[in-house]
Amino acid sequence: MTEALQADYVIIGAGSAGCVLANRLSADGARVLLLEAGPRDWYPFIHVPAGVLHLLHNPRVNWNYATDPQPNVNGRQIHWPRGRVLGGSSSINGMLWIRGQPADYDSWAQMGCRGWSFDECMPYFKSIERYAPGEPERRGKDGPILVEDYRTVLPLTRRFVEAAQQTGIPASPDLNGRVHEGVGFSQMSRNGRFRGSTARTFLARARGRANLRIETRAFATKLLFDGRRCIGVAFRQRGHERTALAAREVVLSGGTINSPHLLHVSGIGPAGHLKSIGVDVVHDLPGVGANLSDHYAIRISHRVRDAVSINELARPPRLLGEIARWLTTGRGALTFGVSSAQAFVRSREGLASPDIQLLFSPSSYDHNRFGELERAPGMTIAVSIARPESRGSVMAKSPDPFVYPSLQANYLSAPNDLRVSLAGIGYARRIFAAPALARHSVEEITPGPQVASEDALADYIRNQGTTIYHIVGTCRMGEDPLAVVDSRLKVRGLDRLRVVDASVMPAVTTANTNAPTIMIAEKGAAMIREDAA
Repeated sequence: MTEALQADYVIIGAGSAGCVLANRLSADGARVLLLEAGPRDWYPFIHVPAGVLHLLHNPRVNWNYATDPQPNVNGRQIHWPRGRVLGGSSSINGMLWIRGQPADYDSWAQMGCRGWSFDECMPYFKSIERYAPGEPERRGKDGPILVEDYRTVLPLTRRFVEAAQQTGIPASPDLNGRVHEGVGFSQMSRNGRFRGSTARTFLARARGRANLRIETRAFATKLLFDGRRCIGVAFRQRGHERTALAAREVVLSGGTINSPHLLHVSGIGPAGHLKSIGVDVVHDLPGVGANLSDHYAIRISHRVRDAVSINELARPPRLLGEIARWLTTGRGALTFGVSSAQAFVRSREGLASPDIQLLFSPSSYDHNRFGELERAPGMTIAVSIARPESRGSVMAKSPDPFVYPSLQANYLSAPNDLRVSLAGIGYARRIFAAPALARHSVEEITPGPQVASEDALADYIRNQGTTIYHIVGTCRMGEDPLAVVDSRLKVRGLDRLRVVDASVMPAVTTANTNAPTIMIAEKGAAMIREDAA
């Protein structure tokens, strides 16, 4: 074994959170070591926004996890892409920038997460972003991540926003601003015309610091302890066993799957389960791996007439023109993310905040070939259960850190989730039937007008629904016995070990999770620096 690496802070995982931590913790001269299991972010498709479909199954940059067979979705295994590269999932995601509802964070505070109400999180949301049009009291103006409206908006997207208003959904000029509910155009995290991952924004700003060391292809295998004090981590790098020691803290930022898995194989978690798989118990912490929460979604698609969709722009000869347009102007189809407009609505009266997210794309997908757009013009509304009640888990299956854990989503296990999905389909169909979109619709192609009864729609939801890749919650924050970390993200019952990533969310936010994860890292870094002062 080679000589141990030494640092003040050892950060495990260079993803959406880890890159933020590396920047902020190294800013005041502290020695920071950043470990990433994947490679550097050299792969070209990472940096072209429209290249996302080439990343979702790509083993070069993706862990390519899959759930165990899920009983409530007819025994299907659901693919869970997770970034395995500098930037983590921010290097392979759809680039949507959305904070969610203020009620999301206020509910965290009500669950015992002190300091995590929306008003208390707002300064950190502002400090991570740079968004020119927004109100200064609500939007950041000089943060590392450039947030932009879509540079090119197809007429179909404008018709969706208009149609949603025709059904009674109010307009929001900025879904990250004053009005969080209603329909509005999507915003994206960018780096000029390229993807704005945390590797190309936060980490890029810190790369020249002599006190920051970045090690790629460094797979963490076990946390190291002196009693209850975490002192470092063992990792394997290019076939060699290595060790990194932290003088101040070890910060685990592996994400919702890798963070609890590393805790488990290091002996931290529910004692009975750890013993059953042959792991010596270091600390009995029952909540590790529990409380997984995710957005389950279903697509409603229509064939299009008298309008251009992405389907036509994504293949020759038009694709050649779009490539030239992107290279020369930074605009056009190659700048598109996964959804160009969205709406937040309530499934029933009496709710305090929206529980449905509707994501519109002027495109439709070939159900027989993953990642392939249909040849004929199409448009799609994805209906997401924004505040799911179902809960799953991530549980190690072996003491071997290289054996993937058991992943249970338990989609639709809570009866209310199915009800919300049915209500969302009703919204989507009303929007498609509104005059602004109806004039461009030939017919509903998925699931089709023949799927009309509640039972038929429920079968469609179970058979065709999928994740939109927002798994969180497996190292839940709180002050109760089942919480894994406290309100300052310290692992309960241990010293000098924190978890800072999406796994600490008590519940998934009502929208895409990248912006909230980066906010958590920004706030977490501030806490670490305060505690070290």
